[in-house]
Amino acid sequence: MTKRREGKTAQAFTTILVFVVVALGAFFGIQFFTKTGIFRIPGVVYYAESLNADELATLEGIFTEEVDLDKDVTISAANSLDYPNLAEGEFLVSVRVPVTDFYSLETNFDAESADAAVAMENFIEINDLDHTKKLLSLNGHYYLTEFDKGAVYRVLKFTSEKYNEEIAPLIGDTFAKTYPRKETTLTFAQTGVTALSRGMNAKLYQVGDASYFAENIGEYLSSFDLTHTSNESSFTDYASASNICSDKRFIDTLTAIGLDIVELTGNHNVDCGAVAAEETVDTYIEKGIRMVGGGKNASEAAVPLQIDEKETKITMLAFNESTGGATYGERPGANQYYEEVAEQQIREAKERGDFVIVDIQYYECSAYASEYEDPICDRADSAAGDQVGFFRHLIDLGADVVVGTSAHQPQTYELYGNGAIYYGLGNLFFDQVWWPGTTRSLILEHYFYNGKLLQTRITPTVYDNSMQTRLLDEETTKWFLERLLSVRP
Repeated sequence: MTKRREGKTAQAFTTILVFVVVALGAFFGIQFFTKTGIFRIPGVVYYAESLNADELATLEGIFTEEVDLDKDVTISAANSLDYPNLAEGEFLVSVRVPVTDFYSLETNFDAESADAAVAMENFIEINDLDHTKKLLSLNGHYYLTEFDKGAVYRVLKFTSEKYNEEIAPLIGDTFAKTYPRKETTLTFAQTGVTALSRGMNAKLYQVGDASYFAENIGEYLSSFDLTHTSNESSFTDYASASNICSDKRFIDTLTAIGLDIVELTGNHNVDCGAVAAEETVDTYIEKGIRMVGGGKNASEAAVPLQIDEKETKITMLAFNESTGGATYGERPGANQYYEEVAEQQIREAKERGDFVIVDIQYYECSAYASEYEDPICDRADSAAGDQVGFFRHLIDLGADVVVGTSAHQPQTYELYGNGAIYYGLGNLFFDQVWWPGTTRSLILEHYFYNGKLLQTRITPTVYDNSMQTRLLDEETTKWFLERLLSVRP
């Protein structure tokens, strides 16, 4: 009995031992073939040569020796001249654009490749762009109007079999950056004098359709989120070829350019009488056009225009200074300039954190030349009073941009202090075809992102005897802007 029991015990022990050996063999065999357990090979981080020093430093700060990956990850970067369609593990980490000096006449930078472009010193991050630099087109594409071109787009790419499980939690939001896009960039076109009157009335009687005058510029101006003009004439049934009054059909010219904001600081808005001025205000209200710098009475005229769109807040102030047509008490007209009011309104706007634009209907330069170019009105000191000192004073008070909206002929412009001054924008729509200088205007294309003015691009216009405003051609634009800049203060 004892020997039989001992035999059974030995047999059981042998069975257990065999089971243990087989189990261990299977266990370690699986680990060996699957590279797990004691045979596991940790994942390796491979950094491509395309990464720059800053990117490499950031990545090495994430993938430290303490990080234990199960699968390899390869990290690379690439530049493109086209906006990328990002896949899993890809991040847009840089948008670089070409810039030059604010006063430069350059408009475009040509590059054979994205890598060649980004290596140039004049390329900066789009979020570092501001109004003191001039944004250039890249290979004919302007970033702030196209967004999918006009820049060098850099993409960082993580390639791993376990991207979602291993890599995504490690990098978190480190590379989740945002850049200006069409849906987040506020575009604002500011234009100069509009006076749909006199000879334009006569022309309207011929053509019959007021949208005729906007045929060549309506689509362009309507493309902006906000479009502004300073209209100097009121709508009335008594408009003629000899008065500064507008045929009522001329509202169609304004809607054809997508007008959102009308400035009423002009000195002719009450030429047709108080009733016409008041009815014109009602027309703007009916059409959903916001007003600034004028109204049915002095209280209405003095109310600042506050804009809050696309994460950008703007306060627009508009004043009439010494050109007539101002409102007093309950009569309609333009908003008269008072120093203490301007100072208070600018201060309150800045305290709210708003961007401040101040428009001024100033004294006019009237030394226009007939049938030849006379640059005298190009200068900021060509009208009565100290225009330079007055406009600069508004910047000193806190304004970010100051614009002259009385000049019938475009004037020079400059950076001053922390802001920019455009002394006169000229005629967008009028009948002054007999003086070459008064057929032109400057359109200020403002581009805002998160409350910051990224850029103001200047686009000149011109009209002729047809009285149809159009964009000035590239060659004449360069000549004209060079002329204006030659006389800046």
